[in-house]
Amino acid sequence: MNKSVSANGRLHVNGIDLVNERNEMIQLTGMSSHGLQWYPEHTKKEAIAFTKKHGASLFRIAMYTDEEGYISHPEENKKNLIEAVNAAIDLDMYVIIDWHILADNNPQQNKEAAKAFFDEISRKYAGIKNVIYEICNEPNGEDVTWEKDIRPYAVELIEVIRKHDKDALILVGTACWSQFVDEAAKHPLEDHNYMCVAHFYAGSHGEELMNRIDTARNAGLGIFMSEWGTTTADGKGDTVFEEETRKWIAFMKERNISWANWSFGSRDETSAALKPETKGGAYTEECLTKSGRFVFTLFE
Repeated sequence: MNKSVSANGRLHVNGIDLVNERNEMIQLTGMSSHGLQWYPEHTKKEAIAFTKKHGASLFRIAMYTDEEGYISHPEENKKNLIEAVNAAIDLDMYVIIDWHILADNNPQQNKEAAKAFFDEISRKYAGIKNVIYEICNEPNGEDVTWEKDIRPYAVELIEVIRKHDKDALILVGTACWSQFVDEAAKHPLEDHNYMCVAHFYAGSHGEELMNRIDTARNAGLGIFMSEWGTTTADGKGDTVFEEETRKWIAFMKERNISWANWSFGSRDETSAALKPETKGGAYTEECLTKSGRFVFTLFE
């Protein structure tokens, strides 16, 4: 199936399924960048084109909010993000604009900055069929819940985006590093075109998270795997868990769950797709790590 934007148009949620403009089910597969503030060179057009060459239909731009990211350096990060979004559009790919909360674990912490950012960026890209908005990456912490923190935040952020773009696909993170999707399914949002986010790392997550995802889907909630890794959750160690990854790939394919692998970056960690010495510009097969070579065989 041709998964380009020109062939499929604006994506929308039909029940729990992601479908194209002809209401045909579609599964996007691709890569997520690492932190935009650290590795902007791997979000340039040459980088995104390299993933497309190997079959990716999706590129996710991880714009960290904390850790010297957008909150500290808004103009620089926004400039790099816009360049990456425009590159993906030129390449006829779908692109996720990811408000990547992590250390700032509660989305309420930087809510006003998020509202201002998405007001500007959704106005800029209103009606552009490539663009998907991910409004909170991984809410986390024992006291951060869907009901108390994430859902109220999402209601406000979605209202901001919908002022400019009535039909864009919106992705919403869930509690416990985007694992408690079943809790989100108990009190869904009222928006017509959103999915909740689940994240897994093959060396750390298995049947329990799969069951949570199935529980959420059985309750009527669409799921998008906007980040996953071949390693343990810390991205380190020496092992690429190929067997466990294949189980997850089969699980997602069977359920038509779209995904982006973490990460198309050159950080010195096992989950990285690029070797640490990789520079931006001309990418070759020799740039890929063991994880990168494996993941690049999985795009469909």
